[in-house]
Order: sequence, then C-alpha cells, then structure tokens
Amino acid sequence: MAIYEYYCPTCRDTFERRRPMAEAAAAATCASGHRAERAISTFAVARVGNGAAQFEPAPVSGGGCACGGGGCGCSS
Repeated sequence: MAIYEYYCPTCRDTFERRRPMAEAAAAATCASGHRAERAISTFAVARVGNGAAQFEPAPVSGGGCACGGGGCGCSS
C-alpha cells in the first residue's frame, strides 16, 4: 500500500488516500464526491538552527554513493 495525495479543484482541498500501487492511476473523489486530481507530494526536512526550525527540501541525491544514490548501505 502507498499513500497518495490528491487535490480537489472544486473544494480547493487536499487529502491523502491509501491504495495499492496498481491503483495509483485510478480516479479518486473527495469527501464531497467531486473528482480529485493526483497531486505531487512534497517532502521537507526540519533543521533546527539559531533556535528556530527551518524547513528545506530533501536532498535529491544520496550524497555521493558510487552505487547510484546511497540506498545500498555501502560506506563510501
């Protein structure tokens, strides 16, 4: 199961829905029954500095792993 974010242009509201990846492209409706569009979810990382939280986008790459993104667990 994956969590997908949707936007209802009629209600101007966003909501999340859990569904299997095989149903990612299936139509979704909001709580009021309007057709909703799948939205691109954003991800932010909070970093505390100078006593206040600062939000930054998550890094795009894995940080220099020679294997292609850092997801392999190697120590390089």
